[in-house]
Amino acid sequence: MLALTNKNYKTKELEYSVTGHQRSSWLSLPTQRRMMMSSIVSLDTDTSSAVTQIRFAADGWIPNNSRLPVIFYRSAISGVGVDQAAAFEMRFRQNGWEPRWRNGVYPFQHYHSTTHEVLGFAGGTAHLLIGGPNGYEVVVSAGDCVLLPAGTAHRRLDASADFLVVGAYPPDQNCDLRQSAMAEEAIERMAQLPFPNLDPIMGMSGLRLHYWKPAE
Repeated sequence: MLALTNKNYKTKELEYSVTGHQRSSWLSLPTQRRMMMSSIVSLDTDTSSAVTQIRFAADGWIPNNSRLPVIFYRSAISGVGVDQAAAFEMRFRQNGWEPRWRNGVYPFQHYHSTTHEVLGFAGGTAHLLIGGPNGYEVVVSAGDCVLLPAGTAHRRLDASADFLVVGAYPPDQNCDLRQSAMAEEAIERMAQLPFPNLDPIMGMSGLRLHYWKPAE
């Protein structure tokens, strides 16, 4: 299961599930007002694929990525007895994303300015915060996946002892780790970072092809 929950306003009204199709313009007026206080700009879930895309604005020293949305995939890898870490690595590699590590998620706010990142959750469960201190909390479990454009803040709030993540990146992009603001010139360079032609999970049919467009 993958659910989205507003960090600062933990009410039933602000609990989202990727099992339905939702747009921020369809939410109640009180909910929309509270969303304006966070770094989230828009949230949309595609019913047919259970894929959610979220756009974030900058949040303090965190740039996030105003052009490319975060994309969540619910139950991207499933099946009883499946080695999900190996399955994620194979899927990423098939779609042109290079798997480079198996580990977890740092417990502090950070972002990457030199690469995009896709995280496949291969074991356990975790409570993550995406998009900065005023961003969105995400509950992930084995089989879920998230595609993070460069500049997007993320951190672990809590996790089970068996939480396991597979990290993958576009070819020839090396991962830095930033915990401070970037100069405007660096943000402009970040906006020009290329990415593979295929969606890391869904290949040619993925929503990455629809929501992520190369910089002009």
